[in-house]
Amino acid sequence: MTDIVDELKWRGLFALSTDEDALRKALADGPVTFYCGFDPTAASLHVGHLVQVLTMRRLQQAGLRPLALVGGATGQIGDPRPTAERTLNDPETVANWVTRLRSQIEPFLSFEGENAAVMVNNLDWTAGMSAIEFLRDIGKHFRVNKMLTKDSVARRLQSEEGISYTEFSYQLLQGMDFLELYRRYGCTLQQGGSDQWGNLTAGLDLIHRLEPHANAHAIATPLMTKADGTKFGKTEGGAIWLDPEMTTPYAFYQFWLNVDDRDVSTYMRILSFKSRAELEELEQQTEERPQARAAQRALAEELTTLVHGAGQTAAVIAASKALFGQGELAELDDRTLAAALSEVPHVQVAELGPVVDLFAEVGLVASKSAARRTVKEGGAYVNNVKVAAEDSVPVEGDLLHGRWLVLRRGKKNLAAVEVVGG
Repeated sequence: MTDIVDELKWRGLFALSTDEDALRKALADGPVTFYCGFDPTAASLHVGHLVQVLTMRRLQQAGLRPLALVGGATGQIGDPRPTAERTLNDPETVANWVTRLRSQIEPFLSFEGENAAVMVNNLDWTAGMSAIEFLRDIGKHFRVNKMLTKDSVARRLQSEEGISYTEFSYQLLQGMDFLELYRRYGCTLQQGGSDQWGNLTAGLDLIHRLEPHANAHAIATPLMTKADGTKFGKTEGGAIWLDPEMTTPYAFYQFWLNVDDRDVSTYMRILSFKSRAELEELEQQTEERPQARAAQRALAEELTTLVHGAGQTAAVIAASKALFGQGELAELDDRTLAAALSEVPHVQVAELGPVVDLFAEVGLVASKSAARRTVKEGGAYVNNVKVAAEDSVPVEGDLLHGRWLVLRRGKKNLAAVEVVGG
């Protein structure tokens, strides 16, 4: 199991550790139980969470026993944001989100064998605790001066809004989680992102105060960044979610397919389960023939399969090809086609008009005269069929699933028309 430390380092997943030598010794001495926590502050995990979920999977495959904590208690409070106070969600909403997040995490872990994973909820040990018990048994062991040094807390203290006692106390709740998991499951390692380092070490400090003979550790992965300076996991449409109802499998696939060449090597190492040799080969291909986007395609296919399954991935790839004339649009199911077309410029119309009007209305060309010129030059396509005449008008039978037309100018410029109404 000590090899996993070197593997994490090679992949760029080992940003911080409380004591690397002690951790290596603990891994060499026998099975280690570790945990990672996820707060249900939304109805779904997003791609930023994949770093932790897939690192858990990697650690389990190396022989460690994972505890996946979905915080029914901490999710009602929320880790302090650096900029503003969180909106508190009601307990029923949080409980629903706990269930949803659990169902997203479980497929990545194995719940069989000697190091079978366990799902845990910190509401189990906080719900019955009184405020007096919490302050006496937990709060007594925290030092405010140290809590104030946490980056997000320090930033909030310097802001006009300040920070509520509720969010300030989040460190105590997460620290108690590590203590409880140590006592209940023998958990001696906590994994998280480097932005959580203050919370990770708070739990260690609490264990050392109350269980002086414990040998506990923490490791942190680096924050994922983008070469262009924008936030990882965000697009113009917002966050990339794991829930297919919030981000379609097609949009999920396209997110990875469009990763910047400067980022793809980093993302591959952190998120892919391919071997070193395979990753290095893809890195070389990116360097020699970046236009082929071999690494992006490999990453998109692997992660879409992990999150949404092989069937959805095959449908997405078929849709991607069909949109650009490399497959049959009529063979795509309604849901996949709609998801794909939602990612390109599209308009809704009550009835079909001339092709040149549709091309201009959806913005594929600047004007109707430009549309006529495109048709004349042989660069206009409707449902991958070249438009032969400038006065061509699509008919109802041309509509895919009774409502869609796929318009294309040249090889790469796509748009869609949706016929709505009666």
